[in-house]
Amino acid sequence: MTALPARKLQKAYDYIVVGAGSGGLPVVRRLIERTDATVLLVEAGEAGFGVPEIDDPGEWVPLGRSRFDWGYDYAHSPLVNQRTIGIPRGKVLGGSSAINALMWYRGNPLDYNAWADAGCDGWDWSSVLPYFKRAEDWEGGETAFRGAGGPLRITTSRNLHPVASAMLDGAPDVGIPVIADPNGETNEGAAPSNFNIAEGRRFSSADGYLKPILDNPRLTVLTNSHVLGLLLDGARCTGIRHLVDGQPVETRATAQVILSAGAINTPRILMLSGIGDPAELSALGIPVRHSLPGVGKNLQDHPLVQAIVCRAKQPLGPKLDNGGGTMLNWKSRPGLTQPDVHAFPVQGNSAEPRIRDLYETSGEVFSIGVGLMHSKSVGHLRMLSADPFGPLEIQPNYLAEPEDLDALVSAVGTIMDLAETAAFRDLFAGFAAPNRRLGKAETVEFIRNACGTFFHTSGTAKMGRDAMSVVDPQLKVHGLDGLTISDASVIPIIPTCNTHAPVTMIGERAADFLTGQA
Repeated sequence: MTALPARKLQKAYDYIVVGAGSGGLPVVRRLIERTDATVLLVEAGEAGFGVPEIDDPGEWVPLGRSRFDWGYDYAHSPLVNQRTIGIPRGKVLGGSSAINALMWYRGNPLDYNAWADAGCDGWDWSSVLPYFKRAEDWEGGETAFRGAGGPLRITTSRNLHPVASAMLDGAPDVGIPVIADPNGETNEGAAPSNFNIAEGRRFSSADGYLKPILDNPRLTVLTNSHVLGLLLDGARCTGIRHLVDGQPVETRATAQVILSAGAINTPRILMLSGIGDPAELSALGIPVRHSLPGVGKNLQDHPLVQAIVCRAKQPLGPKLDNGGGTMLNWKSRPGLTQPDVHAFPVQGNSAEPRIRDLYETSGEVFSIGVGLMHSKSVGHLRMLSADPFGPLEIQPNYLAEPEDLDALVSAVGTIMDLAETAAFRDLFAGFAAPNRRLGKAETVEFIRNACGTFFHTSGTAKMGRDAMSVVDPQLKVHGLDGLTISDASVIPIIPTCNTHAPVTMIGERAADFLTGQA
């Protein structure tokens, strides 16, 4: 089992990286490789090395609400019938890449062209593709679209589960073509999922980016250290204030602090430091050090309908891969420029608690999760007290835009059609939830009760050049020196995919900006 080298905490380092997830670890790796700088990596969680439930791809679901999760919830809303929705966020080396569903998915090239159109110069598809490729060690080798030899192992299933195979085989019958790779030339269609799995084990960002450099004497990894705020000297960030063995300590950064604490904790750290919306900070009694009204705004996530639950004709056998195996991406209506909805198999019951209350879903069942990847609804994050451990209001505003709801209504119908195709003949024994075909109003109610999260929280410190932007296209915080952000919070418009791959790409780009290679 890998162990962290014991190194004494120094009073200052060249670089301090806050957060050991998908956006932070590429920065750490490249700084160690390319420079002679000293680097301090600060993680609030534990190391998590050698933990069976992290390593086992099929056991990721219980990691939410475990000691490796921050335990955050989305605020209730009438749009989801006042339900509280949990948001698993990794609190461990590897961040959410150590507790997620192990998916590696980039979305559609148009996603990144939209970033460029929104004022993020140099973030169009042709500019970001090399950074996706740089991160990859793709099982199929290097192509025009895929990378090989990078830090992250990416594989597909060696043995598709029957439910995953049926989704692949049945897709053409509902108008969805089969494609070889959703990270290839197009993502529209049904394909085997790309996984961060190697030799049957999870391959997280900690495995790929961090473990190979742990022995470097210029790197100090400090776990179980909660960051309380940033140190500011005028318009320059000079370090962090954090807990070490339960006591507050100040550690300086002579070159740069890189915030990679994620789309929830990064804006919280900014606000705790007096960086944010002056009105909100003043209401909490936090002195305003730097006005950036966009901090905590623009929160986006993908709504997930959990789930279409089907009765199985026979036992489904052992769980394979991450409990899924394939993915479908298609357009909810004709005329769209890119796929907007997404589905995946679940080798068991993945229904939300409210759905389990409303429908009989016990016994031998399988599920199909269906969600909206091109969501338009936007929410916010607010601190409710100045306490660094105090409550937050995290509101995604799921289903606020009628277009989002219409797309999900269409997608639920498509998945119910899919379950009745010939490909499911040996598996499908009827619907459990919903237990029959529904009219539109009933489908809307089902969606409100079944709505959960893909865990893709993003956008709360967005990149751009408008008044609500927090970082510029080089990921530097507007108006402050010495502070870079490299995580999902900088995403201006949520891409139509799982966020691990885009955030890794952001980390690779941040590293280039910091080392002068961009």
